[in-house]
Amino acid sequence: MCANQLNLTARLLSAVLLCAGVTVAETPNDLSPKGQGRFGQFLTLQSPIGDAQVARVGNLAVELQAKAVREDREAVLILEIPPGSSRFGQVSDLARRLTSADVSRVRTVAWLPESVDGYHAIVALACHDVVMNPDASLGNVGHGKAVPQEERDFILSIVDRRRNSRLSRGVVQAMMDPAVELLRVRLDSAAGIEEQRFLTQRELKLLQNQNTVISATETIKDIGSPGLFVADDAVRAGFLVAKTVTERRQVAALYDLPTESMRERSGIDRQVNARLIQMHEAITPLTEEFTLRQIRTAVTEGANLLIIDIDSPGGFLDSSVNIANTLAELDPQKVTTVAWVRERALSGAAIVALGTDRIVMASDAHLGDAGVIRETEEGGAFEHAPEKIRSPLLVTLGNLAERKNRPPALLQAMVAMKMQVYEMTNVATGRVTYMNEDEIEDSGEEWIKGPVVPESRDEFFLTVNGARAHELGLAEAPCENMDELRLRLGIAEGEALEAIGRTWVDTFVFVLRSQIAGFGLITLAILCLYIELHIPSGMFGILAAVFFALFFWSRYLGGTSSSLELIMFVLGLGLLAMEMFVVPGFGVFGVSGLLLMAGSLVMASHTFSGMSAGQRFDESMSSLGSLAGALVTVIFVAMFLNRFLPTIPLLNRLILTPPGHATVDENAPHLAPSVYDSQQTTGPIVTGDVGIAESTLRPSGKASFGENLLDVVSDGGYVDHGTHVEVVRVAGNRIIVRAVESQGAVV
Repeated sequence: MCANQLNLTARLLSAVLLCAGVTVAETPNDLSPKGQGRFGQFLTLQSPIGDAQVARVGNLAVELQAKAVREDREAVLILEIPPGSSRFGQVSDLARRLTSADVSRVRTVAWLPESVDGYHAIVALACHDVVMNPDASLGNVGHGKAVPQEERDFILSIVDRRRNSRLSRGVVQAMMDPAVELLRVRLDSAAGIEEQRFLTQRELKLLQNQNTVISATETIKDIGSPGLFVADDAVRAGFLVAKTVTERRQVAALYDLPTESMRERSGIDRQVNARLIQMHEAITPLTEEFTLRQIRTAVTEGANLLIIDIDSPGGFLDSSVNIANTLAELDPQKVTTVAWVRERALSGAAIVALGTDRIVMASDAHLGDAGVIRETEEGGAFEHAPEKIRSPLLVTLGNLAERKNRPPALLQAMVAMKMQVYEMTNVATGRVTYMNEDEIEDSGEEWIKGPVVPESRDEFFLTVNGARAHELGLAEAPCENMDELRLRLGIAEGEALEAIGRTWVDTFVFVLRSQIAGFGLITLAILCLYIELHIPSGMFGILAAVFFALFFWSRYLGGTSSSLELIMFVLGLGLLAMEMFVVPGFGVFGVSGLLLMAGSLVMASHTFSGMSAGQRFDESMSSLGSLAGALVTVIFVAMFLNRFLPTIPLLNRLILTPPGHATVDENAPHLAPSVYDSQQTTGPIVTGDVGIAESTLRPSGKASFGENLLDVVSDGGYVDHGTHVEVVRVAGNRIIVRAVESQGAVV
């Protein structure tokens, strides 16, 4: 029996009952009889309607559709439409989402507590039912002018889908063009039943040409008046509006919805700031490092939508779990995470996807098969990991499922080969979910056990395609391309969304962040500082700065260092310089500087977040060990340089070579042997001796005392070469001097 016949039968039955004195309760729509088990959700739109709201409505409708299919119940989406002005593009996108076949199981209701005109009226026309305040009005789409033909064709295409049985092309044309006259026409059928239609003059003439019996006509809208219809009048006339109520709770009661449906979900419409991160390779520690760094950078820059573009066969378990946990720990109220799977997200990649708030897949994409394998002791072959490795992963997947509202049994079946999952239906509510045998035993009698999920059969890890993942509640309705994904997520067409992929810089940073590279950078930097103090060329000072800069840069990009560590290091370096060049001796400034520098290097090596006290201590000791190893290495290298530096090619040209150590060309002019005889450099030096600085003391350098050329250290600041110096203290091989104006006069 066709829909028209059903409607005709219902009207005949109503007429008979009315004649017999029986009152028939009105329903919001002839196609929507009241029934138990219905569920729904209110959602208030804001003016102007933007891409974010389009995405929000579409996502909610898709979610209600999925629940309606799983639980075989009727879903109702009630949109409260405010007055205001919006662009046709956004309004038409919203109308398309509401009339899409993807939400065919969702009944849409337009609730208008106030008068609505302009393009906002199109949203109401796209819904199954229109419920209004009695005094509110709807229409005048063009604000007193005729709507452009292209827009008019789109609006009429919505009407032609016959979603709202109280809506006709004539009514809508009257709303769009003030020059259109709207008539209520009464027709007499062969069965003697009177029927009324709302037509334009042109449509009326077509009926008359078909010899249709017309009993009466009445003008509803005159030519030249705006097509704006008051709700109370429309209900009495029998078109456009299903029911008039004054409060939201009356709308909920009209559709037998529970009180909970009136509570709108938290979150506000906001401008979408999206980032797209690619994961198109096997997951390795390098992939982990890159992904975590990009996540931190995106969040810091204010992104509120992270899209992880996954096409990966999996990879290292620890790296996959770390990425998934990082995504799961982000506040969904501030940052929404989406896994976009066009082809595959298997093994570790599936774990990453399950850590996101939303999973969107192509219809033929694959998700699952997260069984853990390891290399055999003989090497070259792989075997399934033992229970002690799988058990923690099962717990991790269970936690991810609870965080992201997915059935835990389905996630765990991706890891446990012999775990069978069953479809379960709640006795009271009809809600459908999925459980394994252990969960069924603990559930009691409130759930009815259904068939086993075929993908969880023995000897297979659960793997599903995009369509099946949507049916099981693991993913949303499939999207086939990026354009569909952008529309669903509310990303504006003009907004750039370039994928961030791994480059050579990421590989370079990863290498620099290794423990060996960190040890090497610190060792080379300290060594260059030591050489610079002995060879005042400036080149080694620049190299030391470069090595320290590479160390902190790699740690900063890796997320373990911030401006605090860099400030501590620079401050420590300043205190150490003050100790060496300004304050004599070695005391508070020097020790404080060294402690600040050491602390900054340790802090820059690790984040320490999420670690226990024991783990923090171990990591700190590891970093201190690396630092101590670097210092020991520098000491040994310094001992070598002190002995052989004057004879090392190239370097020997940068320093003042002590007499007796340089290789002298016999044919070149040279000093008398008595000047550089090494036997004459070891004469006794006592406190009070006065000499001349033969090199700049900053604070160490060379000074001559008679025929002796010796290493000395200034007890004050900078001492220029050629300045007279006096020995103030001799401690072993360490000779400490200070500048004097002339022999016997202290500055």
